[in-house]
Amino acid sequence: MGMGNSFETITVLQYRLKAAQEELAAFQSGEKYIRMEKQHLTQVRALERRIAKLEAAVAKEHSHAITIRNQWFEIFEQLQKECDRMVAEAVKKADMMEKRAIRAEKQRDTALEKVTSQRRELYKVKTELDDEKQKVQKLTAQINRNYENSSIPSSKSIARKKISNSREKTGRKPGGQPGHRGHCRKKLTPTREIYLPAPEEVLHDPDFKKTSKTITKQKIDISVEVHVTEYHADVYYNSKTGERIHAPFPQGVIDDVNYGGNLRAFLFLLNNDCCTSIDKSRRFLSDLTDGKINISKGMINNLCRSFAQKTESQRKEIFCDMLLSPVMHTDCTNACVNGESSYVFVCAVPDGGVLYFARGKKGHDGIKGTVVEDYQGTLVHDHDVTFYKYGTGHQECLAHVLRYLKDSMDNEKDRTWNRQMHSLIQEMIHYRNGLSESEEPDPQTVSEFEERYKTILSIAGDEYDYEPPGKYYRDGYNLYKRMKKYKKDHLLFLHNKNVPATNNEAERLLRKYKRKQAQAVSFRSPSSIDHLCKCMSMLVLMRRKEQTNLFREIAEIFA
Repeated sequence: MGMGNSFETITVLQYRLKAAQEELAAFQSGEKYIRMEKQHLTQVRALERRIAKLEAAVAKEHSHAITIRNQWFEIFEQLQKECDRMVAEAVKKADMMEKRAIRAEKQRDTALEKVTSQRRELYKVKTELDDEKQKVQKLTAQINRNYENSSIPSSKSIARKKISNSREKTGRKPGGQPGHRGHCRKKLTPTREIYLPAPEEVLHDPDFKKTSKTITKQKIDISVEVHVTEYHADVYYNSKTGERIHAPFPQGVIDDVNYGGNLRAFLFLLNNDCCTSIDKSRRFLSDLTDGKINISKGMINNLCRSFAQKTESQRKEIFCDMLLSPVMHTDCTNACVNGESSYVFVCAVPDGGVLYFARGKKGHDGIKGTVVEDYQGTLVHDHDVTFYKYGTGHQECLAHVLRYLKDSMDNEKDRTWNRQMHSLIQEMIHYRNGLSESEEPDPQTVSEFEERYKTILSIAGDEYDYEPPGKYYRDGYNLYKRMKKYKKDHLLFLHNKNVPATNNEAERLLRKYKRKQAQAVSFRSPSSIDHLCKCMSMLVLMRRKEQTNLFREIAEIFA
């Protein structure tokens, strides 16, 4: 293989050498130069012909380019003119649109200012409307307040609605039913007996025989008689000493004309218990006695002071006994003394003593000297925060709370907590009243009541957070806050059977004074209302005693 390759290489080199030698000979002889020159001339001529053609084509293209350029210039000028015209129109239109835009902006700004003003006015009107609605709600609540939803007594209601009768109609006639034992009038011991003679037909007919049966019927009446006892005492004169002496008159016979205990008790009860005026009392007595007795106004007016002085020791005993009671009712009401505001406090022990106190001020100054000041038991009251500084326990009057919840239900119809709380309190009171004297409250039931109480207050908090109370009517919200803060004092009656759920005892007692206040309108001096309170305390205590003749007992005190 190596030998073959070298042979081929040598052969190729020999051929190349031979060709190079021939070409060298051609250059040496000059023939190669001649052929190259001819060939060069031929190529030059061909190139010149091609260059001429190209130059002609370039000239033609140059002429065509000039023509095209001129045409483009004409077209460009036309387009420039058209563009300038369109730009001018566009500028003119833009100016018009700018003017319109400026005018529209001005109109828009004016409209926005007007709308803003109207919105402000609308907001102001809506705010005023909401304010007026709240005022109307408050005034409506004040107008609609009565004895069912506020502390106003039923006697002050102008138009009381008819009390509904929940009993089912039986179709029977009203009155006593057949088979029912009737309530007959009570017969009294006769002061005079009259035997009626036999009829004429009985006397003349021997067939009638007298039986053992006798029919008795009574006619009861009263009469007023004037008893005048005149005492005579001879006067003896001592000629040596000049002394004059006579027999002593009985106790109470001091003036030329004296009035006995019965007459004083009669006038005292008329004026202070029946709440008739002094003029009516003296006129009534004058009419009863055919004008024989005409008592002066001063004498009738002094009866209250006299009775108060005579019963001072008894009231002190009542005061001491009330301090030992585990539960006590207390309340106060407005009074009027010589045209100025005053107050009457009442302290009452269930089925026990009662004391009225007249005070010129409310608060701690009014409590001074009353049983509440030194009391150490449970106080039942109507959420007067002053009372929370006294006693060891407190019970809110739930009758008032039910009325306030009813007021909230009437004026906050979108709330739900007030209706739930109203039902719960009624249920708790019903449960408490249903317990027997020996039965104690069930701790499980009491715990459930307390949990429901907390849940309803939580609902109230959510409702007032979602929709806050109005500016003018906040009674429902204030009640919620109060019931939340004083939860223990609203539910004390569930834990202690001795504690009542309401303060109706004090409310009823204060009504007695309010009747006198309505009749008297205004008292002349603080002493007069103080004497009245002392007398009312004794009257209530006397009426609570069993088998007591109030008139006779008062007459004995005066005598």
